[in-house]
Amino acid sequence: MKNSENSHSISVGDFYGKFGEKLGLESISGENGFERRIISPSAKKPGLRMIEKKIELERGNIQVLGRTEISYINGFPDRTQKKIISNLLSNDIPCFILSKGASPEKSFIEHFEKEGIPLFTTTLGTGKFITILNELLAEEFATRITVHGVLLDVHHTGVLILGKSGIGKSECAIDLIIQGSKLIADDVVEIRKIGSQTLVGVGPENIRYLVEVRGIGIVNIKDLFGTTCVMEKREIDMVVELHQWNSETEYDRLGLDTKTYSILDIELPYIVLPVSPGRNMASVIDVAVRNQILKETGKKIEIPSGTRE
Repeated sequence: MKNSENSHSISVGDFYGKFGEKLGLESISGENGFERRIISPSAKKPGLRMIEKKIELERGNIQVLGRTEISYINGFPDRTQKKIISNLLSNDIPCFILSKGASPEKSFIEHFEKEGIPLFTTTLGTGKFITILNELLAEEFATRITVHGVLLDVHHTGVLILGKSGIGKSECAIDLIIQGSKLIADDVVEIRKIGSQTLVGVGPENIRYLVEVRGIGIVNIKDLFGTTCVMEKREIDMVVELHQWNSETEYDRLGLDTKTYSILDIELPYIVLPVSPGRNMASVIDVAVRNQILKETGKKIEIPSGTRE
């Protein structure tokens, strides 16, 4: 497991390249300011602050201007408009985005070009746009780590499979996919902490949906099995670790032990499964996931007294 990292900023140009299509963005001015840095994981809307003599906005935040703000500016004579716009642009804001329906005058756009501050339009309405944008920024700025393992969606449960190299994680993944599970990442899983209690796993874009199968080589799960067998990202709900069978190791036989695995200070249900020749590990993992789902519903198995040796 690699050390955690936190993305503290992203350039406007990289932001546009990465999220422009998802957000319906179009650049209309100030592209020479694409190197400006976005340093906050949330977008803001000036709102009532527009009426203040000195508009004070959060430095480093993306600012979203809707019909309300633009109509307010358009309602003044040119000289007053210039003062308001200059006031807006004096706040060290990385970029501004006009939501659907916001129609500024030509002079407004020219100010952004002159100051080198990027201005975009979006096809989305203000509320929907800010919601989607803040979700994307939260993931982009999230604390993250990279682990070596496999992440699957098994029965709508995010399962992170760990284990030493060569123990059969990828082969298990193939079997589970054939049984109806979905692959998120194989070999390298990037885990992001969203909020205080949520971990989301994704695969690196350059090797996404690729699985190495010994004796066959690298296969593309999306091409082999179709888009219904893969997911771009998934919340992680439990951890399963594969261990080589050791007769001297005492494994849980009754399911009474409750173990957790800590990732970025979040505790997840944790199960250790011994691997031995002839044991169908995909089926065992399937049962482990089903059993965990039952536990979370509050169902318990009554163990007769004296069963544990």
